[in-house]
Amino acid sequence: MAPSLLRHGSILSILTLVSRILGLFREMTKAALLGTTALSDAFSVAFMIPNLFRRLFAEGSISVAFIPTFKEYLQHNDEESIFEFLSCFFTVLIVLVSFVVAAGIIFTPELVSFFKMGAFDETVLLTRFMFPFLALVSLASLFQGILNSVYVFAPSGFAPIILNVVTIVCAYLLSRWTENPARAMAIGIVAGGALEALVQLPFVVKKGFYFSFTGLKRAFCNLGVKKVLRLIVPTIIGMAAYQLNDLVSTALAGNVGAGVVSSLQYSLRLQELILGVFAVSIGTVLLPRFAEHAQSGDWESYNRQLLSSVQTIILITVPITFFAVANGDALIRLLFQSRTFNEESVSLTVNAFNFHILGLLFIALNRILAPAFYAQSDSRSPTLAGIISFVVNMILAVILSGPFRGGGIAAALSLASAVNTVFLFLFLKRNSKIHVGDIIRTALFYTGKIALFSGIALIPVLLCRGLFFQFAESGRIVRYGLPLLITTILYAIIGLFLLFVTKDLQVRSLVSLFRKKT
Repeated sequence: MAPSLLRHGSILSILTLVSRILGLFREMTKAALLGTTALSDAFSVAFMIPNLFRRLFAEGSISVAFIPTFKEYLQHNDEESIFEFLSCFFTVLIVLVSFVVAAGIIFTPELVSFFKMGAFDETVLLTRFMFPFLALVSLASLFQGILNSVYVFAPSGFAPIILNVVTIVCAYLLSRWTENPARAMAIGIVAGGALEALVQLPFVVKKGFYFSFTGLKRAFCNLGVKKVLRLIVPTIIGMAAYQLNDLVSTALAGNVGAGVVSSLQYSLRLQELILGVFAVSIGTVLLPRFAEHAQSGDWESYNRQLLSSVQTIILITVPITFFAVANGDALIRLLFQSRTFNEESVSLTVNAFNFHILGLLFIALNRILAPAFYAQSDSRSPTLAGIISFVVNMILAVILSGPFRGGGIAAALSLASAVNTVFLFLFLKRNSKIHVGDIIRTALFYTGKIALFSGIALIPVLLCRGLFFQFAESGRIVRYGLPLLITTILYAIIGLFLLFVTKDLQVRSLVSLFRKKT
């Protein structure tokens, strides 16, 4: 890992940590105001639908196609061609997203009917109101792609913080004037989406990038836009398959009992808190670097950075998985249990979380491996892996949702993520310049080592846990937060001691980089 990668990754990880914590507070706000009621399910589905299209048209297109193509324009350093490409891409993006938003608002009842919601009319209203969020966040993603291409990551890391803050504030301040708290949160989502774009625009202008609307024919005929669209088409298919996982899983969850949809959302939010801090941040920083290595033919650096990133993900996610499985109940109670989030809500969410967290390593690896393909302008391989993963997930979700309810749906997602990881590694072998065999062997050995250390570190935690969780009459923060803090510190100290005693190379390299910085 290069020092600049560590620096950029650290900054983005800190901002993402704040964002995900606030996202967790947003879910805690929803839990406090809505619990796991039908209204909570209505808001979850209403927000998920435009969010699904956001991942298709915003995040997918920017990360997969825009950044590698834009990097080529930056290498030629031709201001006129850069302006032309940005203007054409901006025009195409706005036109396509506006069409999707309009169609989505019109056909909202048909989309919502797929989920068989109890609060059908309220879900339709909330979905229609939040659909413009797609257009706003797509514009924000374009700004993020421009800035990330020139290694400016802080504004795009700060933007989601604003979204979460605005949503939380609106939930508490506006709910007294709206018919229900879900509508107040919907107002916050739309307002926050607008601010996500606005906060990044000054930094784009500061970097000297300008663009405007242009003619549709000219926009679609631009060579750079054509290349982006060629890369996007298979990616949209793959992303559609991936997002259909959420849709079908949510539909299955809605059929197996009230509150299951919301419990899965709460569980995923907690999992995404961990993923966002590390995997998403590392993947975001890696993509432009992978693109540079691939375009310059520096495959040695490409291989070295890929292996180091995989090991870093293993070092982070495996210990977290062990600890989370052992302390999931206390963690859920600490974060969500209040007001309408009762014992049944805790039980449903813990059941889902225990299975979701088992897929943490694989989901994190997928966030690292996918940019390795995109940097080579290969969007078909991860697309095919995603489709295979989708099929596996759907089959397993149908089989497991009946007997295990939300836990079965969560387990299906984790197993499908593992299948996705396997196929991504298999597809990487097509490029003989990538040392996939060496990377897999090293990763498997390292995973076994970290798993062993995590198990050893967990034993004293389990033995002492009864001493720490003895604050039955105390408030929620003291009753669960203090014991979790103590056990986390104990677990981390033992784990770090084992890593330093065995002179773990990954830890030593990270320490040496921090020393160079200081």
